[in-house]
Amino acid sequence: MVLNLNLNQQEHELMYTIPSPTTSNSFPVQLLTDNTIVRRKTRPVRVGHVTIGGSYPVVVQSMIDEDTLDIEGSVAAIIRLHQNGCEIVRVTVPSMAHAKALAEIKQKLLETYLDVPLAADVHHNGMRIALEVAKYVDKVRINPGLYVFEKPKSNRIEYTEAEFDEIGDKIRETLEPLVVSLRDRGKAMRIGVNHGSLAERMLFTYGHTPEGMVESALEFIRICESLNFHNLIISLKASRVPVMLTAYRLMAQRMDELGMDYPLHLGVTEAGNGEYGRIKSTAGIATLLAEGIGDTIRVSLTEAPEKEIPVCYSILQALGLRKTMVEYVACPSCGRTLFNLEEVLHKVREATKHLTGLDIAVMGCIVNGPGEMADADYGYVGKQAGYISLYRGREEIKKVPESQGVEELINLIKADGRWADP
Repeated sequence: MVLNLNLNQQEHELMYTIPSPTTSNSFPVQLLTDNTIVRRKTRPVRVGHVTIGGSYPVVVQSMIDEDTLDIEGSVAAIIRLHQNGCEIVRVTVPSMAHAKALAEIKQKLLETYLDVPLAADVHHNGMRIALEVAKYVDKVRINPGLYVFEKPKSNRIEYTEAEFDEIGDKIRETLEPLVVSLRDRGKAMRIGVNHGSLAERMLFTYGHTPEGMVESALEFIRICESLNFHNLIISLKASRVPVMLTAYRLMAQRMDELGMDYPLHLGVTEAGNGEYGRIKSTAGIATLLAEGIGDTIRVSLTEAPEKEIPVCYSILQALGLRKTMVEYVACPSCGRTLFNLEEVLHKVREATKHLTGLDIAVMGCIVNGPGEMADADYGYVGKQAGYISLYRGREEIKKVPESQGVEELINLIKADGRWADP
């Protein structure tokens, strides 16, 4: 896949601006008159030179799996991801040594490649680590369930209000220095709640539920707001799609009620690999995006990280939220088909897949031809045995022998000035 992603911030805004909704989000899907998905209105949050939320396009993220102490390996992995279309790269930071290593990683990227927006992933008791790494990265991700570790008590049957508040005070005490550091540096924070790692007091109070996930996020949001820090992105990931959907919908609803407009990072955590991992991720991410919920996404696969990126862009393309490749419209083939549709589609795709922003239809017969491909820029239609008709929109341009079909399609695109060499 070839993606047109070498964009500066101005191009990023102009090429992919999505209309902001004029009414509050509601379910089911709200569409404009041109069938564009209406996204939930959120504040723009800058992460390096990329902006999440507002009227900006949905941003694609992934995470390297190299040990951050491997400076050269991490730099190479970040570059690979970025060249494959990843716009923000997350790096794990489990220790102070890893935090300091990120300073070298960032510097090497600046010297040898580009200023790639980086996010640091900080988990257990991460205050010192987070404060250090905040100097070098563009965003820090913290997990509310692990940021201040609550040691479980095997004999606990309840959390008293005093115990609940005591830990809340400890969270504020440890979070405040990080919030101030990020605020004063103009950087961002992701409050990343995971269904599988809710804090014990949230589990006792709300159960292992989406409500507990939402309340966990809100607790941290309120601390940030009290310190006048609003560069926040929120995520509520789960490995089960129904839980993930419920959590994000509830979060959007609660934020609307509370007058909050923070962008949401979507993902199904631990989705696995292969076809099912892709389907599972798409089921969660695409469902919410179609409802207008979501400003940045990651497809989490147990595969090389760069394999996540095409799935992200395919989801966004299918929903009309970004256009980074050719959109192919093709019928499934039937007894009316006048040529080997699968073979021809492959040839058309191979000849044109490097282009950006075109809709090309390959239709097997006149029944499914002009009508079903009415929105396509170009059409390749079987109308009689041995010949195909080429269309520009709804207009039939020429009839040519099937053996010349792909070549003549390319010539038509060239004649319109919409061709680019691979």
